[in-house]
Amino acid sequence: MSAQQIIVMDSAQELYVRAAEEIAHFAGEAICTDGEFTLGLTGGGTPASTYELLATRFHLSVDWKEVHFFWGDERCVPPDDPASNFGMANRTMLSRLTLRPEQVHRIRGEDEPARAADDYQQHLRDFFRLEASQFPSFNLVMLGLGENAHIASLFPHHPALDENRRLAVAVKVAATPSWRITLTLPVINHAQRVMFLVSGDGKAEAVKNVLQGASAPKEYPAQLVKPQNGQTLWLLDRAAASRLK
Repeated sequence: MSAQQIIVMDSAQELYVRAAEEIAHFAGEAICTDGEFTLGLTGGGTPASTYELLATRFHLSVDWKEVHFFWGDERCVPPDDPASNFGMANRTMLSRLTLRPEQVHRIRGEDEPARAADDYQQHLRDFFRLEASQFPSFNLVMLGLGENAHIASLFPHHPALDENRRLAVAVKVAATPSWRITLTLPVINHAQRVMFLVSGDGKAEAVKNVLQGASAPKEYPAQLVKPQNGQTLWLLDRAAASRLK
């Protein structure tokens, strides 16, 4: 049964700090229990500030050699492109940590999209030692929220919302860059924890629609995030939560 918690911070800066605190706490818990922490990263400006905090103020709060970094989605661009989700995480956090290459599991956005999705799917199966019909169980998957309520690169009314067998798919979306690789909803919903990180009044309408609006999951894909045996944590700043009742 999925459990949901909503936490509202007064400012964006407080939100970044709270997110870093939560990630450090989840990492310590997972490493103590499982010996490693599997983390699905997200893109965007809000997580970038949290990543910087993790690499600086919270550097000593996490046993980084036991953390494995994955991505919820990636734009089909080279890793040094400004639009690359890997590139953003590398600049703000990964390059500042002492990591082994095998700890970083990036999606190869520079490859042909369908092949990149197939390769990432196989990599997930190998890393998590999955049978053909199984899904990985990340310790934590981070998600942002688009102004249209999309998550990862799963956009409103996109056929990929109905995918229930694959782990990763190539999608063409109404955004730039248009081609992307994304984890599928079953992967997200098999996570032990999902953490939404949302800031700014530009996201307030989407937050309201997802959390308190009518059930319309094809219109608001974030409504489809319901971990089967996990928890969902919404971290919002006051601006993003401003339209909630």
